[in-house]
Amino acid sequence: MKRNLFGLLLSMFTLLFSKAQIQLYVSTNGNDNSQGSITQPFRTPERAIQEIEKAAGKAVTIYFREGTYYLQKPIILDHKIVKTKSLLISSYADERAYISAGELLTTDWKPYKNGIYVTPVPQNAGFERFFVNGKLQILARYPDYDATARVFNGTSADAINPERIRRWKNPTGGYVHGLHSGEWGGLHYRIVGFDEKGELKLEGGWQNNRPSPLHKQFRFVENIFEELNAPGEWFLDKEKKLLYYYPFKDSDLLGSKIEVSRFKNSIEIKGGEGNPLSNIEIRNLSFLHNERSFMQTKEPLLRSDWTIYRGGSLFLNNTQNIRITGCQFIDVGGNAIMLSGYNKGNLIRGNYIIGAGASGISFVGETDAVRSPSFRYEDSVPYEQLDKIPGPKSDHYPQQCIAENNLIHDIGRIEKQSAGIQIDIASQIAVRYNSIYNTPRAGINIGDGAFGGHILEFNDVFNTVLETGDHGAFNSWGRDRYWSPSRKYMDSITSKHPELILLDAWQTTVIRNNRFRCDHGWDIDLDDGSSNYSIYNNVLLNGGLKLREGFKRRVENNIMVNNSFHPHVWFKNSEDSFLHNIVMTPYAPIQIDDWGNNIDYNLLPDKESLQAAQKRGTDLHSVFGSVDFINPQSGDYKVNNNSQALAIGFKNFAMDKFGVQIPELKKMATQPEFPALIENSSDDQKITTGNFLNATLKSIDGLGERSAYGLPDENGVVILKLEENSLLKKAGLLEKDVIRTMDNTPVKKLSDLMNIYQVSKWKGKLKVEVIRNQHPLEVDLLLQ
Repeated sequence: MKRNLFGLLLSMFTLLFSKAQIQLYVSTNGNDNSQGSITQPFRTPERAIQEIEKAAGKAVTIYFREGTYYLQKPIILDHKIVKTKSLLISSYADERAYISAGELLTTDWKPYKNGIYVTPVPQNAGFERFFVNGKLQILARYPDYDATARVFNGTSADAINPERIRRWKNPTGGYVHGLHSGEWGGLHYRIVGFDEKGELKLEGGWQNNRPSPLHKQFRFVENIFEELNAPGEWFLDKEKKLLYYYPFKDSDLLGSKIEVSRFKNSIEIKGGEGNPLSNIEIRNLSFLHNERSFMQTKEPLLRSDWTIYRGGSLFLNNTQNIRITGCQFIDVGGNAIMLSGYNKGNLIRGNYIIGAGASGISFVGETDAVRSPSFRYEDSVPYEQLDKIPGPKSDHYPQQCIAENNLIHDIGRIEKQSAGIQIDIASQIAVRYNSIYNTPRAGINIGDGAFGGHILEFNDVFNTVLETGDHGAFNSWGRDRYWSPSRKYMDSITSKHPELILLDAWQTTVIRNNRFRCDHGWDIDLDDGSSNYSIYNNVLLNGGLKLREGFKRRVENNIMVNNSFHPHVWFKNSEDSFLHNIVMTPYAPIQIDDWGNNIDYNLLPDKESLQAAQKRGTDLHSVFGSVDFINPQSGDYKVNNNSQALAIGFKNFAMDKFGVQIPELKKMATQPEFPALIENSSDDQKITTGNFLNATLKSIDGLGERSAYGLPDENGVVILKLEENSLLKKAGLLEKDVIRTMDNTPVKKLSDLMNIYQVSKWKGKLKVEVIRNQHPLEVDLLLQ
């Protein structure tokens, strides 16, 4: 009897449980008139979404079988549709489903001329991204695409000169792209016609919140029919509805799969004000073919250098407890994942983002969450008008979210003011175990001090600031509500009212146990007012660490390989400290009168560096000498037991936990380049001869060499041998030239030159003064 009763209860429970759970299936071979079961699946995502509306209070899973699904419109998940207990949208089992924001074209290719083919397209076609057999092709451009070119894959100063413009019959709809004149990101303009003088009429340039003319050199044009002249290029005549394409030699165009972009966003998860959507997971889906968004990137983010487009392949607003796991974002045209406004407790884990046109993952709050906001660098709010209540004004911002174990690389393909992970107007964002590399600007960027509390740990961020300059692998700004570009005002207001400093940056941001490398700037760059940071146990591989303005930064137990500490333009009573760090070149201060709270117990490279620091009133207990890393060639920068770093309180930390740890992604991720060390241990062991930019150089030594080269003293570095590809040779220097200064800094010996280069190479161009045949000469050394 008991067994029968137990069996009846079990049957009833199973029936009730199955009714509380719904599983729907979608297949490219399905039918939207079917039941949506595993044996009779739906055919389209839209049909499956309709079923969600009928499943209030139940747990719903939508499984996509292997294949590509072309959306008829972006999927909108809001309270009108989602009333479920939970919702999972996922690829089925070990299969991979591709969600396309584009469409598959039926073509009828015919030869046009000069190797170009043409086909008619549908009347509603207006795409700007074109794929052949899954590979993104090149929108007709000048100069032609060059995979090896550092900026925009090819630029030219004559991209919009009068001679070239006269060749274009109807450039309306074309684009002019270029870097900001300060190389602070990119600018983009749409051509709207010619003016009465025959010059281009342009609209745009709003993609950077620090207005600027186009860079004179780094610019290119695209979407111009007359520039269709190279294999892989294409052009869409939107008026005649004709698609032109120049295929590669020996390609089977007639048998190729042709896909084009259509929508910017693929899935939007949007709750209501005060009624967030929750308990939704997007798992193991791949996103493709999203349209570009650079002309919509125009909303200023307070006084950071950024403007933004609030959209992406996945867009979240007013949500909580949402999970984005194991997804792929492949060559999407804009942002991959955008969390806008209120988002709490969301997890973004194990995703692979490659080739995004803009940023990888963005956490961006609404500006109405900030008290006394300003929106341009030069703006400021007088003290009397400031809202002096600490913290946010509303909850319209991301908070307590996590981005972990994501692999993000080769992003910012068109939008150069972008980042692997972007944080603005957000609180307590955890960014950990991510691998981020090959970015045009920062790998991780924080745009303001509102509202701090972030933890950045165990990330591997390298090959950054590849196309721009004056930035960091990690970059931040802190132009908060009290901040002003007037130094005199800032010194006054923060002295009288130090409580203003933490009104927005009211929680400490922690940067620990990361590995950073920047190519044209600093590995860690805390710019313009960035305050309330704790930075420790980081390996900086190339650019060192910069602290500009700002307050209450504690920098401790970091390793700055081949570089140093860059304090810039500090305020009075900054309360900054720099303790127990390893630096390998002299400090590089700029306009520092007040050296903060405590700069001491550091390991410096040589006696001169230490004496210079102590003369400025810092580093009373610091030492100089050899670091003695265990195995720097393989990236192990722990120090041996006899290292002098241990004498100043430095403590070893783990070197094997940087970057993505999920095995599948870890196998795919690359590692940074570990540089050869430039290290001086004592006066009598300083390097005198060495290789520099494919040239052999030697320190001037003694009266004999001074006389031989006609020098006024025994200082300088002589060029002994120049390789054919040496940048020194390209700058016009010759063997037996003696380098006397670089970047307006005296070069007394080879170690000086190496140190200056490490500190200043991010600038891209260095002035070099030499003596040749007893006569002074000045050249520009281009490092681009």
